[in-house]
Amino acid sequence: MSVTGSNRFERRRSQTRQALVHAAREILAESGDTSTSIRTIAERADVGFGSFYNHFTCKPDLFDAAVADALEEYAEAIDDRLHGVDDPVERLAGSMRLSARMAGSRPDIMRILCQSGLGRLCAGPGLAPRAKRDMEQGMAAGRFTAVDPVLALAALNGSLLALLQLWFTQPQADSDQAASRVVEMLLHLLGLSADEARDLARRPLPGTSS
Repeated sequence: MSVTGSNRFERRRSQTRQALVHAAREILAESGDTSTSIRTIAERADVGFGSFYNHFTCKPDLFDAAVADALEEYAEAIDDRLHGVDDPVERLAGSMRLSARMAGSRPDIMRILCQSGLGRLCAGPGLAPRAKRDMEQGMAAGRFTAVDPVLALAALNGSLLALLQLWFTQPQADSDQAASRVVEMLLHLLGLSADEARDLARRPLPGTSS
């Protein structure tokens, strides 16, 4: 096979895999029904049934890939908004508050995040390694007290899930205000003074006036 033919084959292969992942993401965002048949997934992706097994050994593998894809897109969106913010504490606060806003702007991703559960958020790709980095840098700089970063990460992610559930069950609630209050509480618990925690939780987010 020529180089051109090989490149074309790899491009089609990549497109087929992404179509399957996208179809699985749609299912997770709409219903979370992972019992959906492979044939139904392939039809939604507009690919042949047999194509599934060229990329995944089973449905759990596909849904794992779909969750990882959604979480990475989510984390990259947060990274873009916080580009240039060097203070790890401000990044941590900003990521929590921006996540609450994304429930309105990208409900598909945030529903997948909710359905992923705490274990996936703490151990998987996407926001978890970034939050862990900010937590460790904040501790190294003396901004946070000497807390267990694993427990702290679980508390942060658990609070984020609670905020998202609030938005999805009570969309009329003021998610910005709720997120600011939760962030203020968490930052204070992690060792910041009450005044600094309040300031960071209410500071205008990058690219906005509020």
